[in-house]
Amino acid sequence: MARTQVAIIGAGPSGLLLSQLLHQHGIDSVVLERQSRDYVEARIRAGVLEQGTVDLLRKAGVGARMMSERLVHDGFGLGFSGRNFRIDLKRFTGNSVSVYGQTEVTKDLMDARVAAGGNLKFEAADVTVSGIDGGQATVRYTHAGQSHELICDYVAGCDGYHGVCRRSVPSSAIQAFERVYPFGWLGVLADVPPATHEIVYSNHARGFAMCSMRSNTRSRYYIQCGVDEKLEAWSDNRFWDELRARLPEEVAESVITGPSIEKSIAPLRSFVVEPMRFGRLFLVGDAAHIVPPTGAKGLNLAAADVRILFQGLVERYRTGSAELLDRYSETCLRRIWKVTRFSWWFTSLMHKFDDDAFSHRIQLAELDYLTNSDAAQAGVAENYVGLPFERPL
Repeated sequence: MARTQVAIIGAGPSGLLLSQLLHQHGIDSVVLERQSRDYVEARIRAGVLEQGTVDLLRKAGVGARMMSERLVHDGFGLGFSGRNFRIDLKRFTGNSVSVYGQTEVTKDLMDARVAAGGNLKFEAADVTVSGIDGGQATVRYTHAGQSHELICDYVAGCDGYHGVCRRSVPSSAIQAFERVYPFGWLGVLADVPPATHEIVYSNHARGFAMCSMRSNTRSRYYIQCGVDEKLEAWSDNRFWDELRARLPEEVAESVITGPSIEKSIAPLRSFVVEPMRFGRLFLVGDAAHIVPPTGAKGLNLAAADVRILFQGLVERYRTGSAELLDRYSETCLRRIWKVTRFSWWFTSLMHKFDDDAFSHRIQLAELDYLTNSDAAQAGVAENYVGLPFERPL
């Protein structure tokens, strides 16, 4: 039997970031991850970081490579009716966003935790959580063929939508809210220069398309597709042709094609659970909420949860006060629902839901209004760069 102050389930960005921040404040943690380190570091995810996330990574001491390699975007494009309109983030908010892959964020955090001697258990199987309503919690797991028991003050459930932590909560104590979208994103990663220097989201009668990037030499492109479509039906040539057909002409002409190095289809959903705290268990990131990738809010929301939880834990161990921890769920959910609203709105604005010509005309009318209203653009920009926090770092 072992003991720690905080057991962290999941070694994705949120679990590693929480562990790193706690370590800086002398708070002990153990991170349990069911996959191998190689698997975790190879996962390809979105990489648009709000300034608040950038600040938090820098505070955690893992921002050097990010600050050197990131691409800073002061705006983004909205494609519709054959045009590409730029939303000027810097003008309306004074802030920017950073393009830096989640894969790279994970590697930076992993390297920092290993260098600091962090207690990371990869390929931990059969994880169970109990005692969250008592004086201490217990996490049991199997590692390297041996059964282990970990006693802790708190458990941070950073184990994603399919993880064990949310399932450890009695169904009568939790409420889920969900919206499943009738389409997915077919994404292609290719080692080609980006078509544009900023991200472009495109509304088209054939369906949504997006031009993004990981670096100046690696591009990430997406098109809306049916949820039941098969990857094998999409050759590289078919993908490139469909992508260009959905983009404004000036953007389409700039697309440089090449062999895909990764291709996948991701379903879209909005999902939120309430509350996010159950005694000594705190749900963090995808374990508590999912947003569609439109606007790239998933990683940023998870980082916001970590920010609030780590501040609460530091206050608890430093002063004995549990005030911030007691408000964890309430504080997080206020932000989560606002971001969920923005992601739902942006998804609804840019995607084809059916063949109804009226619905598409309404989308185009709203886009036309947006591009001619500073007030509307300011609201979009404020949400895109990230809402302010009520408590400074």
